[in-house]
Amino acid sequence: MADLNSFAVRQTRRGFLKGALAGTALGALGACTVTKSGNVTTITLNVARVKAYGQAGINAVATVLSIAAVASAIGAPAVAVIETASVALSAALTSFSSAAGSSVAVSYDDTTIKSAVNSVLADLQTIASDLSSAIAGASSTVSRSVLSDANTALSALKTIVSVFEGLLGVVSLSTPAMTESQALRILRVSL
Repeated sequence: MADLNSFAVRQTRRGFLKGALAGTALGALGACTVTKSGNVTTITLNVARVKAYGQAGINAVATVLSIAAVASAIGAPAVAVIETASVALSAALTSFSSAAGSSVAVSYDDTTIKSAVNSVLADLQTIASDLSSAIAGASSTVSRSVLSDANTALSALKTIVSVFEGLLGVVSLSTPAMTESQALRILRVSL
């Protein structure tokens, strides 16, 4: 019985942590509103922010790959994988823009929008993972100053992914390295 009770306590703490972190991220963003009616929670997303997050991912790829020493160190096959992920993100962003139309805000609960938003997030996560692996692989052959520039872009992208996950209620236990506005500024995206 002790195991069952400790499991229940862990679940409660985990649920509390998830709710607290998600609430903090959502409240701090101003990128959405969350309303609850009975058991139904509705998330309304700021279209411009979702587009900015997608553009930040595309810009992160361009920034890291524009550093010749990094691109050379990771090699053509890795560059091709990262560029393919960037193209997928661009397509997902186009699909989201088409689904959102000229709306300022959209309901994440809408099936079409949810699918489009999830695709943008998944592609951002893929790009962050691919860039992280590439930079780690290049770290032994690239100077610290060059590596610092690549890592700054990667940290900015990871911040955007973390903020976006928080917006959707997906909680990661990693703390962003910077604020959303700092990350967008580094990745040359404005709202």
